[in-house]
Amino acid sequence: MKNAADTIEVPLYRAAHGRTGDKGDRSNISVIPWHAQLYPVLVEQLTPERVAAQFHHRAPSQVQRFLLPKLNAMNFVLDAVLDGGVNDALNLDAHGKALSFLLLDMPVRVPRELVPLLAGP
Repeated sequence: MKNAADTIEVPLYRAAHGRTGDKGDRSNISVIPWHAQLYPVLVEQLTPERVAAQFHHRAPSQVQRFLLPKLNAMNFVLDAVLDGGVNDALNLDAHGKALSFLLLDMPVRVPRELVPLLAGP
């Protein structure tokens, strides 16, 4: 990654969109950059450790990252983040559909020359 002067910090949703699914107490969150040139930037920064930190309040037992370079996408699997799953959870988002929004709020640094590829202002 370039030095901080050559980058800007933005929320991940400006660089990518996401999709969430669930199975039991496991959540899958896909991250798909708006443009292929943003993929290597996000691969470098969206590590399992950073994603686990973003979800610290949910205390995932494990976070795995699966890279899909031919699709310019990645998938994160977070274990034990849904309070037991749909049948056991008492929270309002038992399926964890809002979890992609929590991930997409994570700050990332983007090289200034890629700023035109970002979504939003």
